[in-house]
Amino acid sequence: MKQVTIYTDGACSGNPGPGGWGAILRYGAQEKELSGGEHETTNNRMELLGVISALQALKEPCEVALYSDSQYICQAINDHWLDGWKKAGWKRKTGELKNTDLWQTLDDLLHIHQVTFHWVKGHADNPYNNRCDALAVAQRDKHK
Repeated sequence: MKQVTIYTDGACSGNPGPGGWGAILRYGAQEKELSGGEHETTNNRMELLGVISALQALKEPCEVALYSDSQYICQAINDHWLDGWKKAGWKRKTGELKNTDLWQTLDDLLHIHQVTFHWVKGHADNPYNNRCDALAVAQRDKHK
């Protein structure tokens, strides 16, 4: 199984407001940058779309080390919140689960790829996270 490293980030001006996401996929010496955005969205949607878009870009099942500065996403996976939401009919203990459509898509992708989520501090010393942030901000600014 191919081993791929992915970095992702999302950005939003206002919440909701214009937003963007960025991703970098690394396989051996190859790197691919992806980005996109929306006119009216939220930061969490952009963070999720970065992860989803990167995983959807993989052409075959892969072993993925995924780095994100979104504690929300990393904790949802690593602390098994996603499993609980799914068992509860895509609801949280406190009620509505936002972005259910994206969480369901991500859940499907996690059954294709073996993904390990790693949290990285945003706006710090990780050049790949910083590049993803720049991609996300550029897309956000295009959608203002």
